[in-house]
Amino acid sequence: MSAGNLNLPSTCMPFLAVALAVPSCAFAQAAPVLPAKQIRVIVALAPGGGTDVVTRIVASRLTEIWGTPVIVENRAGGGQIIGTEFVARAAPDGATLLAVTPAHVINATLHEKLAYRWDRDFVPIVNMAATANVLVVHPSLPVKTTKELIALVRSRPGQMHYGSSGVGGASHLAFELFNAMAKLDVVHVPFKGGPPAVQDVLAGRISLLMGNMPSVLQHVRSGRMRPLGIASSRRSPLLPEVPTVAESALPGYEAANWNGLVAPIGVPQDLVMRYNADVVRVVTEPAIRERLSSSGFDPIGDTPAQFSAYLKTEFQRWATVIRVRGIKAI
Repeated sequence: MSAGNLNLPSTCMPFLAVALAVPSCAFAQAAPVLPAKQIRVIVALAPGGGTDVVTRIVASRLTEIWGTPVIVENRAGGGQIIGTEFVARAAPDGATLLAVTPAHVINATLHEKLAYRWDRDFVPIVNMAATANVLVVHPSLPVKTTKELIALVRSRPGQMHYGSSGVGGASHLAFELFNAMAKLDVVHVPFKGGPPAVQDVLAGRISLLMGNMPSVLQHVRSGRMRPLGIASSRRSPLLPEVPTVAESALPGYEAANWNGLVAPIGVPQDLVMRYNADVVRVVTEPAIRERLSSSGFDPIGDTPAQFSAYLKTEFQRWATVIRVRGIKAI
């Protein structure tokens, strides 16, 4: 292709002698320099959970692309507050990032005093991937649809129990939204994390759970849990025969988990945009998409502005549930 076909301004013509691949002066600028030595991504949860899995998949590929180690560091505790506070205090040089979940915005309403503000002390980078919650029951429960479950629970007010990963966690609020919309009285049994709640459903000690797809999928496929509804806006390709809660019983119901990246406020905007572009590249690569999808995750890869708007929507959604249901941190 000739220079004339490119319609380049004359001031850009000298660059053609250096690199024909450069289409305009705008791209002649060097990419923002990555922090020296390594980049840490803090996961404010214990190893092995969904957020940890997604973050490690993305971090491993970024290490290959950048040639700079991207280290995932788990700092669990306090309902993700400990790890979040750590990143809020970190230098805004791009060397320390935070993997965030719905708790990032939930905690602002759940806790009266925090040492940080999600909307002031962090800059959104990207929403990496989402995962559907699945309404599951122990197979011994005599229901096969969400409508049948609602009818059964209404006939036994205060007698049935559901588990969650803890007070104020995503699985807790997802079920409380379900309770509010269906006008149910189900007793909450909080656990220290999602795996113990899953185990108690499998053992039949509790009957109900709004569990994330990666934690329940194998048990659904083995027949040890019965899925009634997908808590997202659309069905999951991993369980295509299972309707959404919205289409089968409660129009408008939606409670998805998501896994994003944020940085301390003050990180240079050009570095934020580079991080965004490279993470989007990673989660849209066919091999990574397949790896995430087969594990129950839906790759996203949005812009910082889109993620910022989504965080505000999620904050309002869960703040309303917390206030209406009178949920208190313990």
